[in-house]
Amino acid sequence: MLGGVRVLAVEQYGAGPFATQFLSDMGAEVIKIENPGDGGDMARGVGPHWHEGLPETARSVFYQSLNRGKKSLTLNLNRPEGRAVFRRLAARADAVTSNMRGDVPAKLGITYESLAGVNPRIVCAHLTGYGREGERAKWPGYDYLMQAEAGYFSVTGEPGSAPARAGLSLIDFMTGAVCSMALLAGLLEARSRGIGRDIDVSLFDLALYNLNYIGHWYLNNQAVTGRLPRSAHASLTPCQSYRTKDGWIFIMCNKEKFWGVLCDCIAKPEWKTDPRFVDFKARLAHRDLITELLDEALSARGTDEWLEVFAAKVPSSPIYDVKQALDNPWVANSDRIQHIPVQGGADLHLLASPIRYAGRPASGPAPALGAHTDDLLADAGIGPDEAARLRAAGVI
Repeated sequence: MLGGVRVLAVEQYGAGPFATQFLSDMGAEVIKIENPGDGGDMARGVGPHWHEGLPETARSVFYQSLNRGKKSLTLNLNRPEGRAVFRRLAARADAVTSNMRGDVPAKLGITYESLAGVNPRIVCAHLTGYGREGERAKWPGYDYLMQAEAGYFSVTGEPGSAPARAGLSLIDFMTGAVCSMALLAGLLEARSRGIGRDIDVSLFDLALYNLNYIGHWYLNNQAVTGRLPRSAHASLTPCQSYRTKDGWIFIMCNKEKFWGVLCDCIAKPEWKTDPRFVDFKARLAHRDLITELLDEALSARGTDEWLEVFAAKVPSSPIYDVKQALDNPWVANSDRIQHIPVQGGADLHLLASPIRYAGRPASGPAPALGAHTDDLLADAGIGPDEAARLRAAGVI
C-alpha cells in the first residue's frame, strides 16, 4: 500500500522504530539514519537475547523486533557535512521521522523549516518525550516515566501492593502507532496541497490522553479511580478474573445481554431476575458477592472446559503467560508469526504486522549497520570519490 513512499528515519530504541515498522510492513522504504561513530541505533546492543545467524550489528532480537525490512545508512548529523548529505537525501524523500529529545531535531536540521528549501512537500514527524517546546523540551523521556507521572501506576496491580507499571512498553508502542498515523495524514495533505509540515507527538501527551474516561471522570466529577482486585473494570460487572477448578479465566460481560447468557451457561438462570444483579448499576453495588458466587460456580470445571461452553457466547479468555500465549494454536498455527529465512542460520521468528490486506509484502530481517549506505548515497548523486572522502572524515 505504501510502495514508492520513502521515509528517512532518525530513530533509535523503541517508540520511533515501532512507528516506522508499521510503515515498512506496508511497503514503505524506511531508511534508518545512524551515526557511524557510536554504533548506530542503541537497540543493536540491547540483549540479553541474540540470533547468531545474523550479521554482528544486527543480532539483537530486541533490535530485530522493531526494524525488520528497513534499510540502514550511516551518517553523522552532528557534522555540517552530514547535514548537507541529509538535505540531498531529503530532496528525494517523502517524509522524515525522528524520536530524539525535543531540542535535538532543530539542531540536526531535520525539521520542515530546515528542509522545505530542498523539498517543500516533505513531512517531518517528531516523536519526543515532552514536545519540542516548553521547559521540558530538553528532558529525556521514557515509557515508564510517563506511566508513573500520568497515573498508570495507581491503577495497575492489586490494591495494597506497591505502585506498578504495565508489563509492556505501552506508551512507546501507542505513541509510535499514533505517530505513524499522523505521518500518513501529513503525506495525504502534502500530496493534495504540495506543501509538507512538521507534526509532533510526545510520549507524555499520549500517556495523558490514554487516561480517557477515568481522566474525564476526575475532570468532570472529581472521581479518583484506583486499583481494583483481580484487574476488574471500574464500572462494569462482571469484568475481571475468576477462579476455575484448575486456574483462572477472565470474563467480560460488557453488554447487558451477556449477563443473561452467562447465567444460562453456568446453569444459574435465577440470577437473571435477581434484583441484586438485574443491571450494571445493581451488579456494581454487589461486585464482591458476584465474585464469590462466580468463583464457586466456575470452580466446578476447568478453564478449558468453560472456554468451550462460553465459545462465541460469553466474552471470555484464558489467562496465559507469554509462552502459553505464543504456543496457543490460535497463534502458532496461523500467519501471526513471521518466519524469516536467515542465510547464516535458523529462521528468525517475529510477530507479524496486525495490518492485513491482499498482497501484503514479505519483509526480510532488520539491516546490519550501514548495509545500504553506498547504494543510497549513489541514488542521491554522491559518487564513489565523494563517498570515500566522507567515509575517511567519519561523516558516513
